[in-house]
Amino acid sequence: MAPRVKKSATKQQVGDVIHACLSKKAERISILELDKEHGGFTDYFVICSGSNPRQIQAISDEVEQRLSRTGLPPAHIEGYKQAEWILLDYVDFVVHVFSEKAREFYDLERLWKSAKHLEPSDLKAVRRKRTTPGLTVSAVSPPARTRRGRKTLNP
Repeated sequence: MAPRVKKSATKQQVGDVIHACLSKKAERISILELDKEHGGFTDYFVICSGSNPRQIQAISDEVEQRLSRTGLPPAHIEGYKQAEWILLDYVDFVVHVFSEKAREFYDLERLWKSAKHLEPSDLKAVRRKRTTPGLTVSAVSPPARTRRGRKTLNP
């Protein structure tokens, strides 16, 4: 039973990463579920892109802050100063924040082509809900948009 609980907690943490990336307008968010039998040293890769070094650092900062608030600091961070490819290692999953140029060059999706490609909606099995009177917020689904393009919370 313990591995299932661990996997569920890891999926929730990956969901938190997705929200952090979305909040800083990360582009091309991709989730890879790695297979231990094919050399996977972690359970998941979360891969996203930023358009400039400042945004890449902001995405990385937001991921680190959100997970640190839940008691999960990164085990290791690489590439922060250069901000071409920032790697945040959380042992059970690794977050890669790339510039578009570096992402195309390293092409992790091709390198790990045996990995299962997931969508943020695939993480909904472990939704955590916070409730406020008359309001429910999912930890995985992104905010809906109104006709004017403003974000609203999904009721």
